[in-house]
Amino acid sequence: SSGINAEYGGVAVAAKNMNPSIQIIGVEATRCKSFTEAIKAGKPVRAHNSVSLADGLAVPTVGLNAFVTAQPLVDKIVTVSEKAIALSILRLVEIEKNVVEGSGVVGLAALIDGQLPELKGKRVATILCGGNIDTTVLGRCLERGLAADSRLLSFTVVVKDAPGGMSQLTARLAESGASIKDILHERAWLLEDVFAVRVRCMVETRDADHTKEVRKILTDNYRHVEFIGLSDASSDPDLVSKGSN
Repeated sequence: SSGINAEYGGVAVAAKNMNPSIQIIGVEATRCKSFTEAIKAGKPVRAHNSVSLADGLAVPTVGLNAFVTAQPLVDKIVTVSEKAIALSILRLVEIEKNVVEGSGVVGLAALIDGQLPELKGKRVATILCGGNIDTTVLGRCLERGLAADSRLLSFTVVVKDAPGGMSQLTARLAESGASIKDILHERAWLLEDVFAVRVRCMVETRDADHTKEVRKILTDNYRHVEFIGLSDASSDPDLVSKGSN
């Protein structure tokens, strides 16, 4: 990770000393790319930084000594999205049982995000450094990682405001295998039909294919369904609401 510039420069020097032909690739969060801007300018410059999951990389200006050390050794630098960072934190927790902060997973994020296709089939090392992550932030990262992995589906649906309306919806979700994480029904804000209620729901699914199955069940059975956030289905013609409810 190139934001912790002294560490990055030290690793680059050691790696190049052991193997001069090794390729050094720096990775930063897209929302805080101070090293990328310094490379473009040929010197440390103040970069615009935004809040990022990789908060340890959010330095507005690269240190001069660190830049002079690292700049001639870097072969390439890429930036990664918040989505890729959250997904990388989730993957490490689920598969490796390791908790690594956002700043420490950006190298893995670049690989997961497909930023470095030229490395496929090659020997690659990425440093996973730092577990300094607040439990509240970790929970948010895991939830956003699930959303990025298409394993969380958030939507609103209009159902009949009559006995059985809500239970029919939950039964359909249960039959589909989706697990309800949050559900809320709203009467006051649905002005078009006094005999209907809007239900806001978040469900957890197994994977992207399962998410698509759940979407199809909803759009087949309900006329008014709106998918929210990363799971927006508006561009999929197979998921246009055509139900009668």
